[in-house]
Amino acid sequence: MAVAIQIRPNQRLYLRDPQDTKLGRNIIKHGILLVDEIGFEQFTFKKLAERIQSTEASVYRYFENKHNLLTYLVAWYWEWVSFQIDFHIMNISDPEQKLRIAIQSLVEASMENPAVDFVNESVLHRVVIDEGTKVYRTKQVDEENKDGFFIKYKALVKKVADLILEVNPKFPYPFALASTLFEMANDHVYFAQHLPQLTDIKINGENLSEVREMIDFMVFKLVK
Repeated sequence: MAVAIQIRPNQRLYLRDPQDTKLGRNIIKHGILLVDEIGFEQFTFKKLAERIQSTEASVYRYFENKHNLLTYLVAWYWEWVSFQIDFHIMNISDPEQKLRIAIQSLVEASMENPAVDFVNESVLHRVVIDEGTKVYRTKQVDEENKDGFFIKYKALVKKVADLILEVNPKFPYPFALASTLFEMANDHVYFAQHLPQLTDIKINGENLSEVREMIDFMVFKLVK
């Protein structure tokens, strides 16, 4: 699905918008690849600069620290998922079908968009699964929340919560369920890959259909 979309995470996350320059887009592209390759703990701007054949100082001109870069990447992902939901439910009127499409989008958000050549969505999806919770499970979360770091995530959760309420307007916990869905979609992929005794899911390569089926089962048992 090659769609010309423009995703702009909160401007407080960066010092200079990386999407506006070739160097900035390289920082995003290779930042995703390097975090996926070595993990966020081992990731440094020095290593990123070496990868893109630039200087560490040049990376710091775009991002204050690596936490802000990771948050930028994850926020980009949140908005990409939100776009996919909107795109696929555009001409759908049945509330249950719309919610199923939203669940599929949450689980299978690795679909790549060739129109954005500096973001590999399938690799970014892995980064979000492995590293995504590190964005908001920090001591600075309240301050960063005030600065709007997580506005894309909250908008995504509200979108799914609204779809839940379309299925059952009397469901008492739409936001709790919506955020739980997103966490489940990532957690159980991670568990299946690394901590298999924590889940019943078996991952077969890139096929995540069993994760989607599990979430469908739980959601519609609760909502209906």
